[in-house]
This record gives sequence, C-alpha cells and structure tokens, in this order.
Amino acid sequence: VFAVNGFLRVATALDIGLSTKCVVIPKEMGMCHKIGYSEMRLPNLMGHTSMAEVILKSSTWQHLVQTDCHPHVRTFLCSLFAPICLDTFIHPCRSMCAAVRASCAPVLLCHGQPWPASLDCDRFPGDEDTCLAPLTKDYNYLHKVLPKPTCQTCPAVEEFFTHKRVLEVFCDSNFAVKVKLSKKRTAFEDQEYNIECQVEFITQGSLLPYETQSMIQQWLLINEKCIERMTPTHRPMVYLLVGNIEEGIILVKQVYRWQRKDSQLTLATQKWRHHKCL
Repeated sequence: VFAVNGFLRVATALDIGLSTKCVVIPKEMGMCHKIGYSEMRLPNLMGHTSMAEVILKSSTWQHLVQTDCHPHVRTFLCSLFAPICLDTFIHPCRSMCAAVRASCAPVLLCHGQPWPASLDCDRFPGDEDTCLAPLTKDYNYLHKVLPKPTCQTCPAVEEFFTHKRVLEVFCDSNFAVKVKLSKKRTAFEDQEYNIECQVEFITQGSLLPYETQSMIQQWLLINEKCIERMTPTHRPMVYLLVGNIEEGIILVKQVYRWQRKDSQLTLATQKWRHHKCL
C-alpha cells in the first residue's frame, strides 16, 4: 500500500507501454523520498528518458517543495517526475494541479518565475478518470489551518537601535523569532540555506512555538531574496524577525541584526516579559 492511495479515483486507466522500466528513486531526488514507494517509472510523465535528466530537472523544484506552499505539492510533482511503478501511469487530476498552482504559483512569481507551460493543468485528466485527486474536506477539518507566509518586500535590516525602540515595536507585533542563517552550495552549484529558529514571543491566539518557527522558515524560503541580503557571506548570521499575523497572513515588518557586541536585543527580549505597553 502506498501513501497516495487515498488520492485515487477509480475508472479506466492508461496502459503503460513496454518501453518503460522500473528504477529505484535516486538519493539525489530528496523531495520524492518517504512518499510511500521507492521505485519509479522511466521515462516519466515529464518525458524525461534518462535518470541524469530526471535528477537535473527535478532539482529545480526542490526549493518550491521546501516552502510547503501546498499540502499536495510533493505528491503532485513526484507523480510526474517519479511516477509509481504500477501497471498503469497514474496522472495527477486536473483539480489537484489547479489547487497546487493556486497556492504555489505566487511563490514562483516571488522568485521571478511564471507557472511553467509544461505543468498546464488542462493537460491532466478530469476527476472522473483514474488520477490523483486532492484529499477531501475531512483532511482540512482534522488539520489545523495555519496563517500563510506571503511574498513581500524585504524589510531593511536594522543594525542601530535602542532596547526601548525595540520594545515599542514588540508592542505592535504578534511575534518575534530569533533566526540563525547560514548558506552552503549544493551539488548543482545552487545556494541552499540552513535556517534555525527560536521563538522569543508569540501573542497570536492558539499558535504554538513550533508552528511559528515553521511559518518563519517558510517565509524565509518564499522570500529568498531576503535571505540573500541577510547572508552576504558563508559565515552564520543571527537576526530577530518581528511581525504581525493578520487575516491569516504572516508578515515580517522588522528585521534586526543580532550581534554579540550589541546587548540591546538581549535586553529588550528580557524586559519584554514584564513590559507594559502604553
């Protein structure tokens, strides 16, 4: 039984020709590991005929998967790049494509890329055919709906401030998260970032610290140009991200550089526990 069983709609399916073969999903395709199956069909549904081509083309989507822009983004992309080894090719449904596109196309645009023609949702079958369909509304009911990070202009990094000014900003904010950023090069010469988050405070209803950490990590991945500005070298940098959660959207409005020699942020976070806002 594989993980995407629950997505399937039963009907007539497309037969696979004898020209395809089953191969192990390579370790370089990290986004398609732990999805419930370990072997894929080659050629795949994107028309890639060699494993080298599959690895190269799929690597450009790894970043979008990391943003977690839609619950089904991995399932959707892996069904195309690494289709499961069954007697038939199982395409994603048009409705799954449309749902993923609605959530993830804005993230691509934030990175200056339009939704590609190769993933035009009209090329996929309707829900009455055998295909991978979005999960039912019961899934949304059982899973907490969290505020969404959004594409925004990167706030200027502030390096000179007093703890009193920081406390004023805290009073107008829902969260403050301390972030340690470092970057490394991947095998494909891309930049990849390590993001460590520690919540300083949250004043937004029922949000838990790990949920806020996760949302800030998503915000940074979506707003990658902001990370680039904050990590000019490969040396780890520490910042405090402060912002608001309004109408289901998470927005960062202040970015402070946290330097060892400057105790103003440490002082502000310590005083915040007993601070009374005007």
